[in-house]
Amino acid sequence: MFQNRAEALALALPAAVFAALVFLLPVVVLLSEGFRIDGSWTLSAYTGFFSEQLNRTVFLRTFRLGLEVTAVSAVIGYAAAFAIVNLPPKGKGRMIGLITLPLMISPVARTYAWIVILGRTGIVNQAIQGLGLSDGPLRLLFTETAVFIGLLQLFLPLMILSLISALENMPKDAIPAARVLGANWFQVFWKVILPLTREGLVVGGTLVFTGSLTAYITPAVLGGSKVLMLETLLYQQVSVANNFVSASVIAFMLIVMSFAANILLKRLATARNKR
Repeated sequence: MFQNRAEALALALPAAVFAALVFLLPVVVLLSEGFRIDGSWTLSAYTGFFSEQLNRTVFLRTFRLGLEVTAVSAVIGYAAAFAIVNLPPKGKGRMIGLITLPLMISPVARTYAWIVILGRTGIVNQAIQGLGLSDGPLRLLFTETAVFIGLLQLFLPLMILSLISALENMPKDAIPAARVLGANWFQVFWKVILPLTREGLVVGGTLVFTGSLTAYITPAVLGGSKVLMLETLLYQQVSVANNFVSASVIAFMLIVMSFAANILLKRLATARNKR
């Protein structure tokens, strides 16, 4: 397409410069705030951050909820994706459309819907009281469970779509061949489906985990100040405490965890494939 490599680089240069100035430079400046204190380079901001019990609790809660949402999304995603892939073409198209539909709705609207569902007069509490399981309404909002449910419904479609793509690219005769050779369904999944769909799992897992770490609206609305996450703590440090050093520390940790999750998932998929 191009006469030489220089022409291709010349066309890509404006976009690269724009991305560097608009995205990379502000990120580098922000992250440097956590390492440069009073003109000197130090890690005191990080040691000070983790020396507080609240910050350690928020960090562990964010990491744990991210793992839980990713794991449950993978379990549900494989079951849903496998069922959808085996549908007739017309039914498959409809189901993919239904899965994609929530992604077109604002996360704010989707999150506020859970206030109606999980509220003291919501359908969940009404069902619990109607079945005689409780004499009064339960406090479902502003709990880790509410945040978990909100994050799961927010990012589950991404996992399902990633796994559908991976399953559709899998050889059609792989599962029947494994069944003919005497493998049960657990062995079929563990030794055939999982290795052949690892790329979809890596993509879906990265999207769900990083999304769960960095989502702000859902933890802020469903968790409030009682269930702080790193992203809500970041907002408080910037807008309330005006502490950009702590905000830089939190931003750096979110970026590192996001990249680490992607690298770890790729390593696990590669190791599983070699075995």
